[in-house]
Amino acid sequence: MSGTGDEDVRTEFGEVVNMTAGDLEKWLESDESKDAGQHDGGESVGHESGRRIVEILRSEKADLSDDDEKHMGKVVGYVHRHLAQKPEGDVTETKWRYSLMNWGHDPLKD
Repeated sequence: MSGTGDEDVRTEFGEVVNMTAGDLEKWLESDESKDAGQHDGGESVGHESGRRIVEILRSEKADLSDDDEKHMGKVVGYVHRHLAQKPEGDVTETKWRYSLMNWGHDPLKD
């Protein structure tokens, strides 16, 4: 990958993904993580995305593919859209927070 767009996506991804690969991987094992998001009987889109984010975080920059970059852009878009829908009150134990965490962003770290 090359070009300014790649760097922009990588920079934004680095800003919105505020969980480490280890923290995210541990989170994805929790029941709360598995229950969050939209399900069609199987794994939620966010949970699947979280597993992909762990792979991206553990990859060398030079090893990232165009597909990885597209996913990074998807993560950035999702996190920004979801943050705009923040519910009132304490969000500590909410599906809203858990869904964001599946995408690598813990809003309580902001």
